[in-house]
Amino acid sequence: MPVSIYRVTIEGEEDEHLAWLCDDEWELAPQVEALSDWIEKESLNLEPGEYVADIGFGWRRDAGSGGPVLEPDTSWRIADLGMSLFLSEYAGFTDDLSDNKTGESGDT
Repeated sequence: MPVSIYRVTIEGEEDEHLAWLCDDEWELAPQVEALSDWIEKESLNLEPGEYVADIGFGWRRDAGSGGPVLEPDTSWRIADLGMSLFLSEYAGFTDDLSDNKTGESGDT
């Protein structure tokens, strides 16, 4: 799922769609990077309000620790805009069973 960025409007009105990043990307790291780049470029063009950035991601089989980082500058810009960050975790994996590190297909 891509990153969906929108401005929340008054009740009864449709939210204002601002951006759709990383079409068909399910890994978290590239989505966080794309969001950070977008915030850096677009935050100066937006008035403070109520915004949402929703990152939809799937699991990685080889995940062990660490992950993407929102740097302080990006975090400050998000906060100054009044933007909430949703991390929407979806079932399923971002990789194929045959892509695991052992080279096994995963079929039993």
